[in-house]
Amino acid sequence: MSEELKIGLVSISDRASTGVYEDKGIPALKEWFDAALASPWRLESRLIPDEQPIIEATLIELCDRAGCHLVLTTGGTGPAPRDVTPEATLAVADKVLPGFGEQMRAVSLKYVPTAILSRQVGVVRGKALILNLPGQPKAIKETLDGVFAAVPYCLDLIGGPYVETREDVVKAFRPKSAVKPAG
Repeated sequence: MSEELKIGLVSISDRASTGVYEDKGIPALKEWFDAALASPWRLESRLIPDEQPIIEATLIELCDRAGCHLVLTTGGTGPAPRDVTPEATLAVADKVLPGFGEQMRAVSLKYVPTAILSRQVGVVRGKALILNLPGQPKAIKETLDGVFAAVPYCLDLIGGPYVETREDVVKAFRPKSAVKPAG
């Protein structure tokens, strides 16, 4: 039996974290993973304000103490003064994976011209992959549909569990030499 994938979901919003409005990021992420993952997985979620020290501490806690293999943030990636998610993510990173940010913006540009304002990043911290996603549920789904095919192989490379997807939602891509036989 393969190791269970542990996913950390972090919704970053001053207003949602204080109850001004309901967070829609974490429910949208959970719904996407329910549909997309064929492998066993479990969830750790956090709802926090746009404060760089809090974001950094949350990412460190999820990666280093909670043992998450994949951490996804939603919110705080735009150019507004309070948008500091990319800075916090880069501050805790061991390695930057520029292709994730480039591809997330490319996917979003198919839908909205303001995607060029996004500063999303993808990084590795220890044995965890951290990705900054947009804040809106529709954009979260579009982005994951566009980049998740590369995530399972990335997790393989950094020491995470072997993750299988439901191919009708998203087909994980691996080189032939990295594909485990069925069964």
